[in-house]
Formats: sequence, structure tokens, C-alpha cells
Amino acid sequence: MKYVYILQSLKEEERFYTGSTVDLKRRLEEHNQGLSIHTNKFKPWKLKTYIAFDEPDKADAFEIFLKSGNGRAFIKKRL
Repeated sequence: MKYVYILQSLKEEERFYTGSTVDLKRRLEEHNQGLSIHTNKFKPWKLKTYIAFDEPDKADAFEIFLKSGNGRAFIKKRL
């Protein structure tokens, strides 16, 4: 199983981060420990939502979409 997740900063609630992992709990802990250079400035983070994929290629494609302009608009409108 591979997860595509969206985090929301508790420091700046309008700040979101999208990523993917096979271990969601561990990855959230890493973000909150400041181990990611992309998210350490805006920690702590909460898990806003996630989607589980049984095909890793589909998870990767969905993550790429969410990081695109249309994907960011989708997130803003739906979340």
C-alpha cells in the first residue's frame, strides 16, 4: 500500500504539504521532528487527509497531479 497525504501546518493554517509514503505514521513523525527541509519551517503538522493506493504508480501519478496548478486548486476547493 502506498499513501498520498496532505498535511496542514498548525503554525500557518493556510500552508499545506503533499507527499507520499508507504509508512504514513512514520512519515508524519519525521515531518514533525523537522527531518524534512521542505516542511521544517512550518511544523507542527497535522494529517488533513490521505488516500491509499494498492498500485504505487497510481499513487505517484496522483501526487504529481496534486502538486500541479490544477491539483493545488483541487485541494483548495475540496479541503
